[in-house]
Amino acid sequence: MMVEKRVEIAERIRASKDHGEFSEDNNELDEVKQQQAIVENRIGELRAILANAEILTLDLVETERVGLGSKVEVRDPSRGIEFVVQLVSGVEADPDRDLISEDSPMGQALLGRSVGDVAEFDAPVGFVSYEIVKISA
Repeated sequence: MMVEKRVEIAERIRASKDHGEFSEDNNELDEVKQQQAIVENRIGELRAILANAEILTLDLVETERVGLGSKVEVRDPSRGIEFVVQLVSGVEADPDRDLISEDSPMGQALLGRSVGDVAEFDAPVGFVSYEIVKISA
């Protein structure tokens, strides 16, 4: 999508140039150049993320303590439910699929804890407390 946006912006700048719209008070050109800067910045961010990315294999996933890649079964005693989340990096996070960022309040509360520990944190619904039931890869 970034590549498509990059091409679209370049075409808009070229079209402005071809129509002689390069003037100091050309608001549309200024807007396109600002969009170009935003897209180029995001492309740089993505390149940096990919340059530092590492593939985490199952044998590297921590199961004694909650770590990156760990699947964590937790119990919510106040609601009487249990569910499983997986701790992932921020770029992989997808709460709808129970992929929780290590940087999120829940991720920070779980990180480094063991089975039997209680993770407490502030959530949008208020203060939450989960007991860790199981940690797996």
